[in-house]
Amino acid sequence: MIMFNKMLSSIGIGNTKIDAQLDKQSYMAGETVRGKILVTGGKVEQEVDQIYLSVNTKYLKESDDKRFNVNVIMDKFKIAESFTIQPGESKEIPFSFILSPQTPLTIRDKNVWIDTGLDIKKAVDPGDIDYIQVNPSQLVNAVLKAVDSLGFKLIEVESKEVHRSFGKLPFVQEFEFKPRSGQYKGLLDEIELIFLPSEDQVEILMQIDRKARGLSGLFAEAMDQDESYVRFTVTNSDSPTVQKTIQEIVNQNIH
Repeated sequence: MIMFNKMLSSIGIGNTKIDAQLDKQSYMAGETVRGKILVTGGKVEQEVDQIYLSVNTKYLKESDDKRFNVNVIMDKFKIAESFTIQPGESKEIPFSFILSPQTPLTIRDKNVWIDTGLDIKKAVDPGDIDYIQVNPSQLVNAVLKAVDSLGFKLIEVESKEVHRSFGKLPFVQEFEFKPRSGQYKGLLDEIELIFLPSEDQVEILMQIDRKARGLSGLFAEAMDQDESYVRFTVTNSDSPTVQKTIQEIVNQNIH
């Protein structure tokens, strides 16, 4: 019977099980994630090499005129060293880690999840997946509110592959806004923002797309000359004046 149970465990039947329990489901990018992992032994004694947690997301990739999503591991953390779990035994292992400031925001899509896994010798490795909500940091939120106050409406949020380096990740998250009211309605087609956050500041890449007006405007649009690209940095101390800063940058690139 013992040999039969070991055989079943090797293919995942009656194997050790894990369940990651997070203290909450919603976090700010850059916040500490805390929780515990419950490990329950199966039908036979098993050697666990390690327990790990990984933060995962997906991004849009284009190749040969096709668009498809690619999963990527943003961070991986070793939670526990090797140990032996007895049949029916329960273990509770606490954990904590810092969610990267560059974690994509989950504004319109469940695109970030935590994968918990065990490495077990001569057996199928069990796993557990938990989706989390990722909210903007206070500084990024201040920028989003400033853009909204200037009359821009958020239209689309996408994580897209980039071919030049913006850090260790192969993608950036792009925010597309269109002017729905205020002074920029009729002057701009859209603006796009990319956030490159760190602990106490955020670098912003802004693309300003002007609306074509007259023959010269149509010609500029056809030549992609109706777009301006601006790169600037906002720190925590800039938060009270961020709307004025963005307004000045947009005004400088309208004409």
